[in-house]
Amino acid sequence: MVRRRKKAIISYFLTVVYVFVLAFIIVTGKGKTKITTSNVNNVKSIQSSRIENDNNVFNTSYRLNKLVTNVNDIKKYGKEYQIEFKGTLTGYGPDCPGCGGKVGCYPNPDVRNGNIYYTDKDYGKIRILAADKSIPCGSIVHISNYQFVDNKEFTGIVLDRGSAIVGLTMDLLYPSEKDTAVIGRQRDINFKIERWGW
Repeated sequence: MVRRRKKAIISYFLTVVYVFVLAFIIVTGKGKTKITTSNVNNVKSIQSSRIENDNNVFNTSYRLNKLVTNVNDIKKYGKEYQIEFKGTLTGYGPDCPGCGGKVGCYPNPDVRNGNIYYTDKDYGKIRILAADKSIPCGSIVHISNYQFVDNKEFTGIVLDRGSAIVGLTMDLLYPSEKDTAVIGRQRDINFKIERWGW
């Protein structure tokens, strides 16, 4: 009984804080404000919110994080949790052996023109990734802890597949196969799936 009451108090407190923050953003905004929430009643916490006014867009995520160590857990928990895992990052080009020049996921852009980015309606211009089939097309993945170029964290979108891309490996698209020498095969990369599919 005491435990249930504590949960109710914590839930009430978090709801009040959330409403207060939203009210503050709305009151301080100068133009139209649009608030979108998704999957509020089907999970233990609010899954995500998108708050817009004339000047800013705030993407906030309230899904619980879950650290996993295998593909089966990614499939099992991906819809409900914001999945995090350590894996391998490699690179590929549209001219790789067996590649056809178009990515395998809708809208199947032709990437033979050197365009390694996709413009997502929520995340803007982000890198294209190939991933295991357990991670649905359109998934947004935050990537950190790698050693190449300027070592900055970045966000990518799963828009491709590959016969060699299985398990906890992701493949980062480059303009051509020769450009992938900069990345090689890097292990212990931090992956965080911020959006599960389209």
